[in-house]
Amino acid sequence: MGGVLKPVDKLSLREEQRVRLIVEPIGDSLPDREVALKKLREGIEGMKFFSEGKLPSRDELHDRV
Repeated sequence: MGGVLKPVDKLSLREEQRVRLIVEPIGDSLPDREVALKKLREGIEGMKFFSEGKLPSRDELHDRV
C-alpha cells in the first residue's frame, strides 16, 4: 500500500546490507496454472523414467568395505 513493500516474514539481513530484489506478480489465475501444467506434462513426457535390463542389487549400489 502506498508503494511500500513489506516482507511477510522477518528477513535475516544486517543493517544497510545491499540486496537484489526481483518483483514479479504472482497469482492463481486458472489460465496461468493450465499453461504451467501443460509445460510440466510435456517435460515429463520427454523424460525416460524406466530401466532396461536387470536392476542392480543393494550390494552393487553400495560399496561394501
